[in-house]
Amino acid sequence: MSTTVSRRGVVNVGSREVTRAEVEDFLYHEAQLLDEWRLDEWFTLIEEGGRLEVPTTDWGGWDATTAGYFVCDDYDLIQARVKRLKSRKAHAENPHSRTHRMISNVILLEAGAETLWITANFVIHRYRDGGAYTYVGRYEHVLKVDPDGLRFRVRRAVPVMEAMDPGARLSFIL
Repeated sequence: MSTTVSRRGVVNVGSREVTRAEVEDFLYHEAQLLDEWRLDEWFTLIEEGGRLEVPTTDWGGWDATTAGYFVCDDYDLIQARVKRLKSRKAHAENPHSRTHRMISNVILLEAGAETLWITANFVIHRYRDGGAYTYVGRYEHVLKVDPDGLRFRVRRAVPVMEAMDPGARLSFIL
């Protein structure tokens, strides 16, 4: 059973009230952790069994078995990605990129018994090897609502640019 979000940006998920401000703070905190390369702390924001998805720029909403994806990781692969990015083996991120994330237009879409569907826009400025790259897109997240906070059940970053500049690889966490 789903619940429509009120105009004032408040929804009840189970017995708990969630506000747009709480979701915004959660997303801002995540952006800070990623910008500061605090990947172990960032990983704790994903519930066990969660997913990380970055569909290709021509994504049309297909499921993960028929769509093109830059990243389509289950929980174990996310954990392995974090471990690799922190090691010297991630040559594309050694030393790691400097990033600056901006999150905007956060909208609470729909609530379920224990989850909340949200969307937001992002702009990520990335600096690496003397180059500057900009990634623009939207987030389509499913958040697990716990009594003490929020966690990602599905973390999806959907690029909206038609192409990426040469050197603008996705070796970091979009």
